[in-house]
Amino acid sequence: MTRDDTNGVITPATKLRRKLESGEFILAPGVYDGFSARIALEVGFDVIYMTGAGTTASRLGHADLGIATLNDMRQNAEMIANLSTNTPLIADADTGYGGPIMVARTIEQYARSGVAGLHIEDQVQTKRCGHLAGKVLVDTETYVSRIRAAVQQRKKIRSDIVIIARTDALQKHGYAESVARLRAARDAGADVGFPEGIRSITEAQQLIADLAPWPVLLNMVEHSVTPSMSASEAKDLGFQIMIVPLATMSPVYRAIKDSLQVLKKTGVPNTEFSPQQLFRVCGLDESVEIDEAAGSANFEGGVDQQ
Repeated sequence: MTRDDTNGVITPATKLRRKLESGEFILAPGVYDGFSARIALEVGFDVIYMTGAGTTASRLGHADLGIATLNDMRQNAEMIANLSTNTPLIADADTGYGGPIMVARTIEQYARSGVAGLHIEDQVQTKRCGHLAGKVLVDTETYVSRIRAAVQQRKKIRSDIVIIARTDALQKHGYAESVARLRAARDAGADVGFPEGIRSITEAQQLIADLAPWPVLLNMVEHSVTPSMSASEAKDLGFQIMIVPLATMSPVYRAIKDSLQVLKKTGVPNTEFSPQQLFRVCGLDESVEIDEAAGSANFEGGVDQQ
């Protein structure tokens, strides 16, 4: 996981790091499984984000309450990251799943899985979604030890994986504590700051100013505590990354529910595309090309219905 492998190929982690270093604004839609990631790639996003809430909901069928383990999250991240070698994936890594030793293991596991960046937060191990009330945080010393362990391990394995330091202190401890924690994480070597649960545009402007020139990430969760804003508005405010965790989960919930309600009421399927179209989103044509290039004839008769 070095900057350039022996063939001169740039890793996704290096691509993400170079985007940050160049000052480029990054918009990353939240994806939660292989299909939603494929759609985001088909649309043409050049960075995508694996949401922890979406991973927990899709893989485990549970709310985001610290139920997903390192293995749950890493396996999902690895599958998504390896759908494209050209598109960096930023992934939720919750609390790092333990003390410094576990945080170091998380960094190594995510890096080996092809993840380009990840965020680690300051909640207790039995965490909850950042947009739920009643969060409990570890002390600043414990939080900084997580970040320091992450940075040290990144350097040890010679990876460019981007370390994003998230704090949930705004709700629990207020603005001053949030800034102090993010500055401490920055001093420990984190690449990006992630103040969770920003409550107003004014607060966003102040955070960016107080942390400048450090890159700051906006978690754009609509219909919650953070005011809705577009990517252009976030960029104009000075954010460098904007993730949209519900970008795929929200529309798919409504679409699936509406379709199933029609099916339950009428007994008539209500689908929009064919199996061939579905599989093409998921790389069917690329798979056929691989087979043909290997001199095989498994798909000589084609795959479309005549």
